[in-house]
Amino acid sequence: MYGEGLIQNTFALFLITELVRTGFNNIKDTSNKKCMRKIVVLSMISLDGVIQAPGGPKEDRSGGFKYGGWVAPYSDKTYRSELQKELQPSTYLLGRKTFANWAAYWPHHGDFWPGINEGTKFVFTKKIKATNKLVTGWKNVVLIKTLADIRKIKTIPVTKKDLKNTDIQVWGSSELVQLLLKHDLVDELRLKIHPLTLGKGKKLFDKGTLAAGFKLVSHVVTSSGVIIAHYKRAGKVVTAAAGVK
Repeated sequence: MYGEGLIQNTFALFLITELVRTGFNNIKDTSNKKCMRKIVVLSMISLDGVIQAPGGPKEDRSGGFKYGGWVAPYSDKTYRSELQKELQPSTYLLGRKTFANWAAYWPHHGDFWPGINEGTKFVFTKKIKATNKLVTGWKNVVLIKTLADIRKIKTIPVTKKDLKNTDIQVWGSSELVQLLLKHDLVDELRLKIHPLTLGKGKKLFDKGTLAAGFKLVSHVVTSSGVIIAHYKRAGKVVTAAAGVK
């Protein structure tokens, strides 16, 4: 007889294959909360909360943003080491604009980040069609449209094979992140807080962010002053009068 682990591995592989082949609408939620995957938001952020175009001058000039590439001066050995840890294979959840930018770049630059090409990429959009060249030209792309779809992704069974890579990573995608925060769907934040202010640009925390508590799990400070902090969701906001024991 087949062991339970083999059955789970086979089912999970079938589920991912079906998502890629047919889309998301026909897949049912077949698991429970014990199997829930974590949604982890990873972001390079300024002191005033801007996350727009950290990678390069041409990355995202929308809104007249002129400081693209603002993270490069802060790179050092520690920074690069921590970044490589985050680039391990995973499942990805992307907003429409981030997906459009990445789909034009990463399929041709996989040597630096193999996981982004091999991993399943769920794209939250109502505008991009399955026949779009950005979708057909990048393997393992699944289009989703609703919050219910995102909740389904969290319930894809965790198998022994992917115990180390069960997270659903969200990169960029500022509007999607704000939607996730509004509906309490962010389990962890991995932030690289850079010592500068940018004045304007797309923000990580903006419209509709839910009041929520987070716990600092670990942190590293680089030689250039970047604070790399890992936070986990930790219940409701607790208040008290200052100075009162």
